[in-house]
Amino acid sequence: QVQLVESGGGLVQPGGSLRLSCAASGFAFSNYVMNWYRQAPGKVRELVAQVTTGGGTNYADSVKGRFTISRDNAKNTVYLQMNSLKPEDSAVYYCNGRQLPPFTNSYWGQGTQVTVSS
Repeated sequence: QVQLVESGGGLVQPGGSLRLSCAASGFAFSNYVMNWYRQAPGKVRELVAQVTTGGGTNYADSVKGRFTISRDNAKNTVYLQMNSLKPEDSAVYYCNGRQLPPFTNSYWGQGTQVTVSS
């Protein structure tokens, strides 16, 4: 049974930090590109950060220099360290695992709420 379980969300003041974790099970984690997406009310889901199977990373322009994605293949876990948080970072954050082409499997977690407010 495939599972992606996010944790670490919560309420934080502007300028603060949070670390999200996503524990994966039921699939070959090391063979999947891992992504963090977010969706704010009334907005489309957007890709925030990505870590490839080789450890390469990509970020949305809005979070570059503030967020860091990493993965631990031994623990089947992907992380998102979020620093210098802004109110506009408030959203539900989703973990996604996507298989490399030509395969098409894609798995999603249930999401974790991040609220940045004073």
